[in-house]
Amino acid sequence: MVAIAILAAGKGTRMKSALPKVLHSLGGRTLVEQVLRGCVELQPERQLAIIGYQGDRVRNALEHWPNIEFVEQTQQLGTGHAVQQLLPHLADFSGDLLVLNGDVPLLRPSTLQKLLHTHQQNKNAATILTARIPDPLGYGRVFCDDKMLLKEIIEHRDCTDAQRQNNRVNAGIYCFSWPKLQEVLPKLQSNNDQQEYYITDAVNFLSPVMVVDAEDYQEILGINDRLQLAEAYDILQTRIKNQWMTAGVTLIDPASITIDDSVEIGSNAIIEPQTHLRGNTTIGSGARIGPGSLIENSSIGENSTVLYSVVSDTQVGTDVKVGPYAHLRQQAVVGDNCRVGNFVELKKTTLGKDTNVAHLSYLGDATTGEQVNIGAGTITANYDGARKHQTVIGNKTKTGSNTVLVAPLTLGDNVTVAAGSTLTEDVESDALAIARARQVVKPGWKLGAS
Repeated sequence: MVAIAILAAGKGTRMKSALPKVLHSLGGRTLVEQVLRGCVELQPERQLAIIGYQGDRVRNALEHWPNIEFVEQTQQLGTGHAVQQLLPHLADFSGDLLVLNGDVPLLRPSTLQKLLHTHQQNKNAATILTARIPDPLGYGRVFCDDKMLLKEIIEHRDCTDAQRQNNRVNAGIYCFSWPKLQEVLPKLQSNNDQQEYYITDAVNFLSPVMVVDAEDYQEILGINDRLQLAEAYDILQTRIKNQWMTAGVTLIDPASITIDDSVEIGSNAIIEPQTHLRGNTTIGSGARIGPGSLIENSSIGENSTVLYSVVSDTQVGTDVKVGPYAHLRQQAVVGDNCRVGNFVELKKTTLGKDTNVAHLSYLGDATTGEQVNIGAGTITANYDGARKHQTVIGNKTKTGSNTVLVAPLTLGDNVTVAAGSTLTEDVESDALAIARARQVVKPGWKLGAS
């Protein structure tokens, strides 16, 4: 049995933010969610978040996470004190406890699996994750023998010059035999400069203790300020982009592209420069996105293109052309083989397949049938000042340029709307609708003529 405890009680003063540090975003998820995601493959029996500063806010942010438990640390008196808060919650637990930090979000699942496997295979009392870091300034140094058994951990300030040449550092990630840790937690003392209880002190009471090196030192990097948050984002982006390019996705100018790690991309898709894919987004195989596009919480079908456009909370079918300069939002649905052209906005609108909205139009709260053609400048007037109303357009209907459809309104199948019309009444199928003033021409007229 495995339990996960995530230390998420700190304020994060150096972030200079009203937001708890662990709730800052990295790659589309909060830092603490990134940590939790790294543990999914371990299939833990228990997941406990130790919360303190703005605990209700952290609790609300994680309430969607399955089977998460919350432990209150009302005073933040160090990592050892945080883990002590688990004592009543894990009183009957007899497995292993993995202790993670909510501000160390780059750990790979494979690294955690290696840590846990080493711990269990060797029946250790504790196993510490370490890394060899190029510049270990400020880190506690870890010393072990040739069998990776821990000898001692020495804080940087207490190291001799010779000891500082050791670049193996403590990552602050631990795996404990909980029954053994449970016995020593009450023995922790706060007789140090910070007057805090440290989980590293618990290691001194346990044996055997082993060390496991992370293969990539970047995995253990913690986040204490905005600079480190940006550095972590760069590392995460490199991982994500390498993953997709290896999987057969073309990224043109990867440095100008950002992709959240919640995004899924099909093979042979092409992502153009200055394109940003965020949230729960899916890009179909063969699609071409960008340049200059933002896709957020949306699905783009196979072989579709989105050029210089913003698409959010929208479903786009296959073989669709979007843009340039289109805006699709709020549960818009675009059927297969449609065209949504330049300077078109769709909001809560469903387009049937083979429909064209080529340019300069706004469709809000509307539904079209199949093979509809929306002329340039067509507008659904969907808001009466108090409520939104629906517009329904039938199959093979055509609207002329500069048409206003005043909702609520229904146009039947095969309707033709004359250019410049403003319609306020429903139109039956197979009809021509003309709603405009008759043109008047006065020959020989001149402004100011007597």
